[in-house]
Amino acid sequence: MLDFFAERFPAISKDVWQQRMAQGLVVDEHGIPVTPSRAYQGHLRVYYYRAVAAETHIPFDEVVLFQDEHLVVVDKPHFLPVVPSGNYLQETLLLRLKQKLGLATLVPIHRIDRDTAGLVLFSVQPATRAQYHALFSQRLVKKSYEAIASWRDDLVLPLTRQSRIVEAHHFMLQHEVSGPVNAITQVDVLEVRDGLARYALSPVTGKRHQLRVHMAALGLPIVGDGLYPTLTPEGQVDYRKPLQLLAKSISFTDPVTGQQRCFESQRRLSLT
Repeated sequence: MLDFFAERFPAISKDVWQQRMAQGLVVDEHGIPVTPSRAYQGHLRVYYYRAVAAETHIPFDEVVLFQDEHLVVVDKPHFLPVVPSGNYLQETLLLRLKQKLGLATLVPIHRIDRDTAGLVLFSVQPATRAQYHALFSQRLVKKSYEAIASWRDDLVLPLTRQSRIVEAHHFMLQHEVSGPVNAITQVDVLEVRDGLARYALSPVTGKRHQLRVHMAALGLPIVGDGLYPTLTPEGQVDYRKPLQLLAKSISFTDPVTGQQRCFESQRRLSLT
């Protein structure tokens, strides 16, 4: 394995890879550490858990709502990424949970934006992982979100927003274009107060940033949204103004146990 890494990544010396392996930072898809002398195995998924210099601590905590031998359900706070990317490694939901629960095989079944709070499901066992992934790919999961945005009394609710969403000119953004529909969101209102409203959002599809794009397109940008309709410069995170979007509930029939599962976030958005 050491020879493979040295050949596959020639810009990184064998000594560096050997040190990383000695620190337990290289593991296979089953969570087993990869050692320098381990025999090469084709088609094996291998992960290297890199270090991030001066990683900023995110001062909000996740809450584990449910755990059994196959599934972990977590109530994620705003600002915390689900998986490592960019400047986030240890300060991600996945790494926090692996350390807290001692589950090296933990993998998210789906994801929500770093800015979004609420429910995230994780698979524990590689043997049953595909069954849980199939729930989402086959649209057998019912998800509901809540969002706070301006109130428009000229809109007739409930409504269904259908459009085509693709990547925009900036890698962080998505936008609507003409063409075959690939994004569908059902929108309703739950509460109205002082020019703001609490909306119920039910995504039928799962395009990236779908709810944020659809709400902005309706003239209802979500409160605290730093992407839509205006992109906030990188590095200007204000913990006092979280995106008012919450993955509120999720329900499905457990493909392993056959039980009906229904989970609800304990978090609540601020309508003030």
